[in-house]
Amino acid sequence: MRSLGNWCTTHRWTVILSWVVALVAIGFLAGSAGTSFSNNFELPSSDSERALTLLEKRFPARSGAEEQVVFRAPGGVRTPAVRRRMQRSFAEISRVPEVSGVSSPYRDGDSAAISPDGRIAYATVTFADQTNKLEKANIEKTIDVAQGAAGPGLQVELGGQPVEQVRQEEGDVSFLIGLGAAMVILLLTFGSLVAMGLPLLTALFALGVGLSLVTLGTHVFDTADFTLQLAAMIGLGVGIDYALFILTRFRNGLDDGMEPREAVVRAVDTAGRAVLFAGLTVIISLLGMLLLGVTFLYGVAIGAALAVAMTMIASLTLLPALLALAGRRVDRLRVPGLGKRKGGNLEQSRWYRWSHEIQRRPVTALLLSGGLLLVLCIPTLSLRLGSSDAGSDPAGSTTRKAYDLLADGFGPGFNGPLELAAALPRKGDASALVALRRQAEGTPGVVAVSPPVLNPAKNTGLIQVYPASSPQSEETTELLHTLRNDLIPPIEESSGATVYVGGTTAIFEDFGNALAEKLPLFIGVVVLLSALLLMAVFRSVLVPLKAMLMNLLSIGAAFGVVVAVFQWGWLGSAIGLDGTGPIESFLPVFLFAIVFGLSMDYEVFLMSRIHEEWETNHDASRAVTRGLALTGRVITAAAAIMVTVFASFMLGEDRIIKLFGLGLSVAVLIDAVVIRTILVPAIMQLFDKRAWWLPAWLGRILPRLHVEPAEGDPTPTGEHPVVAPAD
Repeated sequence: MRSLGNWCTTHRWTVILSWVVALVAIGFLAGSAGTSFSNNFELPSSDSERALTLLEKRFPARSGAEEQVVFRAPGGVRTPAVRRRMQRSFAEISRVPEVSGVSSPYRDGDSAAISPDGRIAYATVTFADQTNKLEKANIEKTIDVAQGAAGPGLQVELGGQPVEQVRQEEGDVSFLIGLGAAMVILLLTFGSLVAMGLPLLTALFALGVGLSLVTLGTHVFDTADFTLQLAAMIGLGVGIDYALFILTRFRNGLDDGMEPREAVVRAVDTAGRAVLFAGLTVIISLLGMLLLGVTFLYGVAIGAALAVAMTMIASLTLLPALLALAGRRVDRLRVPGLGKRKGGNLEQSRWYRWSHEIQRRPVTALLLSGGLLLVLCIPTLSLRLGSSDAGSDPAGSTTRKAYDLLADGFGPGFNGPLELAAALPRKGDASALVALRRQAEGTPGVVAVSPPVLNPAKNTGLIQVYPASSPQSEETTELLHTLRNDLIPPIEESSGATVYVGGTTAIFEDFGNALAEKLPLFIGVVVLLSALLLMAVFRSVLVPLKAMLMNLLSIGAAFGVVVAVFQWGWLGSAIGLDGTGPIESFLPVFLFAIVFGLSMDYEVFLMSRIHEEWETNHDASRAVTRGLALTGRVITAAAAIMVTVFASFMLGEDRIIKLFGLGLSVAVLIDAVVIRTILVPAIMQLFDKRAWWLPAWLGRILPRLHVEPAEGDPTPTGEHPVVAPAD
């Protein structure tokens, strides 16, 4: 790391110009290519995927994605003026590329798609392929044509997965709010506009390159439509944090009388190692999701990992070059009264006194803080995974309005019918479908069943079952299980047909089940590898075990808060929620990977300082006290930045981003405030010297890894490795 610091400071203009060229070139390519998002929920072994495959092979006209054109006319949808206007719209939509058909409510006098009061109706637009394979421009064309028919006395809205995919989200305001909050915290911490600006500039350069790479990546692999917002959220938070660590170490070097260039090199060689370790841990945790074999996770994991990688690289290259240019001018443009750097005796600092008080009563601190975390974990026991439907979309969006119109006119179940696709035993033998329809109509929780429809070859059929409950409700999930486990098997056995249950609702249910099955293995692998890594770094058995338990507690508490807000509705209105629903099935995997990596960041930063103090004086209690005193302020500032950045994204409209924003901000807040400043010093005090015990045989097997410079590395004369100003 020292060599890297030397090179970046010596060739600082080369480094800065390289980043400028990368930002402009990659940004230009990304702007020219645009985005190509696709939410791919394919699971080859699932029942819903088999239903889709069957329809694609034998009944392609009914295998594509569907969107609903829902319209309401207070004077009645059957009036000649409304009918003429909508029929012209349907005819124009049918000519849009990739549209395979439009099912009009006016066709052949069919009134099933017209509400009983005659004021609401819907048409179904069927595309030639699944949503993730459609051209965005063609979907947008159908939306524009349909909404163009609206006018006085006629409301037209659209719903369905294709419309959800192209729906524009509000993300810029949230990003700017997070950026502004970070500026305030950095200014309070450093008291200088120059010192405040350097971490922000570094993070923005990194994000510009990283998000441009993610944009280009959407043309290479399936990438969910919320990936850019998630990558921006994580990249901004960790990017400013990483730069903050290095900048703080640099300023401490200047305080110790070092020359600016040597202070930069030493900052990279010390804090830079922790940044590299923490960044790689987050990246490995994110990329570990690729091993789950779920296509939907790939693009989001790679996008978030790219954002973290760019911020880490920028902190280790661009920031040192900028610091070498700034030199002692880093504290220029000071704001009076802010960011005072207090010298004096470390033992008189607030953090030293705080740690000392915690260590005087370690059992009390452990019981109170641990009890709080366990209480916060309780709602996690009620966690219900699934997928929120359009009823959770922003109130002003067309998808939400379409959902509400369908629910008002036909019932909430019409927003997500279950599709029963059957491979018939003989050509034209629809007896299985007839029996399915009859049995389904008598099943509790079913309000309607469509007549059987056969493909041209008459060897495959389809019926649609409309639940009485909404797609995201638990009753609909129970109905799906009833169809699969109780109703379908006897009919398959008696008729010889093979029946699969598909449709959007079934796809999301199968997707959630698949992730739930793989989550324990993923958690186990990440925890085991992280424990081994920490064991090699700190040469201890108890420190890694403590770290793993603390990380799991913080994640469990974060899940508990998410369940209480999004599933139970507690204080949901405070962040703009107007309804409850299940937790997105992919959230636990992502939240675990991200939070676990971020927790390792603070763990390494604090414990490396405590370990360094232990190696110096072999006084376990004093090492903990000094370690927290030296790192408490910078950890608090870093956590405050990350919490405000993550929390700011809850101000947007997208429910998924709100989920991530709340979960990540709560997890970081708990980790920095409760775990690092209370639980860790209490537990380490109870461990005493046993904290650094490692069996001799294990010590011989484990490799030696160093977060701080290894013993014997060149150390500038007079440099004292202080991580943060004592305050």
